[in-house]
Amino acid sequence: MKIVRALLSLFFGVLLLAAPTLAQERIPLTILHTNDEHSHLIAHPAVNDHPEYENPAIGGFARLGGMIREIRETKEAEGEPVLAFSGGDWISGPAFGWLALGGHAAELDLLQRMGYTAVVLGNHEFDFGTEVLASYLKTAGYPETNGQTAVLGSNHGIPDDHPLAEAEVQKTVLRDLGNGITAGIFGLIGDDAVSKTAFPEPVVFENYITAGKRAVEQLKEQGADIIIAVTHSGEIEDQILAREVPDIDVIVGGHFHRPLYEPIIEGNTVIVQAGSYTRYLGNLELYWLPNEQRVEIRNHDKGTPFLYKLDNTVPVDEEIAERVAYYEDELNRMVSELTDGLITDIRQTVAVSDFPLQRKYKSESAIGNFITDAMRIITGEVTGERVDVAVQANGAIRGSVFPGTMEWSEGEISFYDLMNTTGLGSGPDGNPGYPVVAFYLTGDEVRRAMEISVLLSEMLQDNYYLQFSGADMEYDPSRALWLTFPVIDQPVPSTRAVMDARIFEGTGIQNNEQMRPLGRDDETLYHVVTDYYIAGFLPMVGELLPGLMVEFKNREGEIISLDDAIVMQDESELKVWQTVAQYALSFGKNGGPGLLPEIYTETGNRLVKVDALPLWFWPGFMTGLMFVVAVVYISRRK
Repeated sequence: MKIVRALLSLFFGVLLLAAPTLAQERIPLTILHTNDEHSHLIAHPAVNDHPEYENPAIGGFARLGGMIREIRETKEAEGEPVLAFSGGDWISGPAFGWLALGGHAAELDLLQRMGYTAVVLGNHEFDFGTEVLASYLKTAGYPETNGQTAVLGSNHGIPDDHPLAEAEVQKTVLRDLGNGITAGIFGLIGDDAVSKTAFPEPVVFENYITAGKRAVEQLKEQGADIIIAVTHSGEIEDQILAREVPDIDVIVGGHFHRPLYEPIIEGNTVIVQAGSYTRYLGNLELYWLPNEQRVEIRNHDKGTPFLYKLDNTVPVDEEIAERVAYYEDELNRMVSELTDGLITDIRQTVAVSDFPLQRKYKSESAIGNFITDAMRIITGEVTGERVDVAVQANGAIRGSVFPGTMEWSEGEISFYDLMNTTGLGSGPDGNPGYPVVAFYLTGDEVRRAMEISVLLSEMLQDNYYLQFSGADMEYDPSRALWLTFPVIDQPVPSTRAVMDARIFEGTGIQNNEQMRPLGRDDETLYHVVTDYYIAGFLPMVGELLPGLMVEFKNREGEIISLDDAIVMQDESELKVWQTVAQYALSFGKNGGPGLLPEIYTETGNRLVKVDALPLWFWPGFMTGLMFVVAVVYISRRK
């Protein structure tokens, strides 16, 4: 018996000695994450939001803060470290983004208060230009607050003499997780996001793979154990990054707005993304395995989701809610000033409808028709000149508009929800929103703009698909390219995708009854409007492809600059969002909300996709015909 007792004592003694080692083999860590918040400080659609009743409005920073606080308190009570990241584009979009132009840093202030570890600069952080971004970061307390919530930009080349350099955007940061474990963190913007950056000058962007490799090497040299990349690239480029830089353990992504309900696993790298607009809080629960130098996902073991939906069941953080209310008051004051008192509350009802204004992918949409009609009709009223055609890109139309569905909001469309679709950017005057620009193009150039829409949307996806008012077309996207050289991946445009085009000769909302053909050789000058940003890329296409050149002209046909084309209203720039708000209110009486016309229930056959003869048909037919003629000729000679 004494021998048995001795053996048992020895066995349990060995277990006790081994316990710390066993514990060290699996160290728990939680990563909370969001991306593409786009200034969605309040739940949306705002028309359904209510402080007292259950409702279907989703998101908002108060709920986000409440969920983060709840998770953090639970984890920290268990001794588990929690990191929180944003994958970029935390600013710009809804009207709250306008506060950046009024001296506020609302989004970053709130993320700091929620305890975010780091955020990366995405493409929309540059929407107002680098001077405004520098001021924004200074307002948010940078560079001092980098120790609290680091602003990352590992491949962002910021000149030393630019005000943005004073914020000391971080290439890499280290965070002590306890248990002797250090997290190394860096942030990247991907190639696709760089191509969609509006006003980054003089900032330049290094290739994300090159910068990623360097950042990982530096973090390893500094003693980092876990390597985390916070990226604004989209999951496709994230997967490429993981393959090219395999030492990255976790990629917290953004840019494509895609909610990943399950992580993407590329090699040993875990890739996560939490959708957009604060609809979700990403929740990645991990074990760090020191002996194997890798992470292991444990969400499935514990039955916890990778994404928490931020609906009305989520308790709000009262401190964050109070701060959001402060920013809402500030925004109300700004909007009242910008609209001369016409809109005094962002939740104010501006229209009534029993149907949504839907946005669609790479096709004509009801919201596209509504916005371009607004631009064409209201700009005509402001300038006193007929506007023939209005153009807007899908990338500048940020979503659909849904009327209220609750007892207190049935059929109502709020100013805030409508502005979510058109609130991007600013103009040379420094006020919110891209200004409307007006110029003249020949009929042939209008057709070229249509060809540009088909070509770019085929090559670069939905953001470049153009919506039209005052014109329509039939097109075959399969005819956009003659071919693509496989070795150099160089496409050869055909400029033959638009099969038919017409111009609207009537007034008011476009219909199909007052249209006349728009020929390729039409030299008539037509009055065209679009926004300042979209107008900037139309001539760039022509510089690369002379067959698609368009030149902005005045009514006499003289070439003008883009800045000379800006439309003014009462000595201020006329903004796209203002034309949309005024158009919505035009259906009411005495400045009140009115019923939207039923024509916007569905699309109106302005952009019709057809199946035409392939480009090779006639060359092939003629080649075949010549072959037959040659055979007949030779036969007769014999």
